[in-house]
Amino acid sequence: MYWIKCLLVVTLIFPLLAACGQVNIAEQFPLESVTEDGNQTSYVYRAEKTTVPEAAKLLADKQRPEQMSKEDTERMFLVYSNQIIQIQQDQEFPEDSLIEVASKEYVQKNYDRSFLEMYLTYKIVDSMFDSLKSIGKYRGYSDRKTYTPAKPYHAPTKEDLKKAPPITVDKKGSIFKRGSSKDSTVGSGGSIFNRTPSNSKGSISRDKSGTSVKKPTIKKQKPPKTRVGKGSVFRRGRR
Repeated sequence: MYWIKCLLVVTLIFPLLAACGQVNIAEQFPLESVTEDGNQTSYVYRAEKTTVPEAAKLLADKQRPEQMSKEDTERMFLVYSNQIIQIQQDQEFPEDSLIEVASKEYVQKNYDRSFLEMYLTYKIVDSMFDSLKSIGKYRGYSDRKTYTPAKPYHAPTKEDLKKAPPITVDKKGSIFKRGSSKDSTVGSGGSIFNRTPSNSKGSISRDKSGTSVKKPTIKKQKPPKTRVGKGSVFRRGRR
């Protein structure tokens, strides 16, 4: 039982610790612009009074990317399994940074491949485009007037704010009771092993009239019988 509890601690606490290291951009920075066309999505956030290297380090420390471009004051990239993040200095407000979270499909259909190869390794770019030739000429949100994406950006709506993606998805651990659809959240009651006990107990038994729910019958155990005896010591006679 001790080892089972230790195993539960490891399997449940580890995801919680991992969740603590995640960052939700939508909660930390305001959403500036959105473009969406099916799986092709791009969300742009504004990091006020934050340099490009500072914003890149903040995101990379919270969720380690597969690759991070070298430090640059004007533009940096973070590559994740299903999306790419481009952090660029705002041309109109140089003290701010613009954080663009683009899906892999958006990158494939809009980005200029040769442009990405200036910042990322050829292997990463090749896997991102699935060995296909680049279709678009897009280079980033701050250059959208010169390098126009396939679909123009628009101000975020209420629905866009709800769908704004974090870098990763928060996870929660829970313990499920076998045979029940209800779960007990880890940490309730002050311990991951404590749950609110149920006060209703009973058993299903079958009697002569049919099936009914009855309380279990507990037979009282009688104390064991003891005997009180008397003993004597005999002295063996001498020959």
